[in-house]
Amino acid sequence: MKVILKETIESLGIIGSEVTVANGYARNYLLPLNKALPATPQNRRILEQDKTKFEIQIAKERKIAEEMAERLEGVFCTVAAKVSEEDRLYGSVTVRDIIDALAKQDVSVEKRMILLKEPIKTIGTYKVPIRVYNEVEPEITVEIVPE
Repeated sequence: MKVILKETIESLGIIGSEVTVANGYARNYLLPLNKALPATPQNRRILEQDKTKFEIQIAKERKIAEEMAERLEGVFCTVAAKVSEEDRLYGSVTVRDIIDALAKQDVSVEKRMILLKEPIKTIGTYKVPIRVYNEVEPEITVEIVPE
């Protein structure tokens, strides 16, 4: 089903864009929560009239994201983990551990924002990207040290 987004949904697209989603997702989630409209000719005309309003909102969201990215750029956090004699971690450092380390520094990020491809299993220093907004991804430095 084709729908027009009334707000930015990270997994789908930005506000005002027309996307194709599963019928059930549209009927049961997007439409009842007023996050989207069916893509009909009448709704497309309404979208064209509200286009400047959407562009202003996108610009505001992007500006807020860029400000947050500036604050996150260069953030350094340390995670202590149990290690064996060969400097291998007994477990692994996951997104949850990084969120906890950032929370101790009064930096709040959501789990879905941290782009850690796979859990960290060795001691060292790593650059971890954080997706704040579309194409706005500052990197933080995470250092894994023995406990």
